[in-house]
Order: sequence, then structure tokens, then C-alpha cells
Amino acid sequence: MQRIDETLLHRLETLSMLQIEESHKEKILEELNRFLEFVDILNELELDNVPAEFNVIDSHAPLRPDQPHNEPQIAKKILAHAPKSEEDFFIVPKIIE
Repeated sequence: MQRIDETLLHRLETLSMLQIEESHKEKILEELNRFLEFVDILNELELDNVPAEFNVIDSHAPLRPDQPHNEPQIAKKILAHAPKSEEDFFIVPKIIE
């Protein structure tokens, strides 16, 4: 397993145009090396029988039919629990001025 040392960390700082404080460097080194250990564990996975184009998105999950329902009382029940509402809308604090 490759490890990240002070020299490599300095090079990464230069390439990323970041400046890491001296007090944080030891912790950063530990975290980056822990990350590399995790990646090394992934390299142990047996993937010879998994096709290169494997994609979990292509798997099919059972879905219910999408059928629209017009039930206005549902909106009224939801708005009844809102701290503030007016007509068919939630009233929220203004966040952009």
C-alpha cells in the first residue's frame, strides 16, 4: 500500500493551490492515509466476473403504476399543520432580500 508522507502532502498542497496549517498537517496525513487504506480494501474485491459495463441503475425495481389523483382535501389537511398558511400556500420567512 502506498502511503502519503510529508513530501507528497506538500506536492498535493502545491497542485491544489491550498495551504494547510502546520498544526493540521498531521491530522490531514492520518485521514488521507486512512482513506488510502479503505481504497486498498476495495482493491481486494473479486470483480473478475462483473462486466465492465455493470450499472446498478439498469436494474429494475418493482414500481407501482403512477396514477394521478385529484384529492384537494389532502392539501387542506397538510396546510392545517403548517404554522402559517394563506389560501393554498405555506407562509415562510423571507430569506432573500
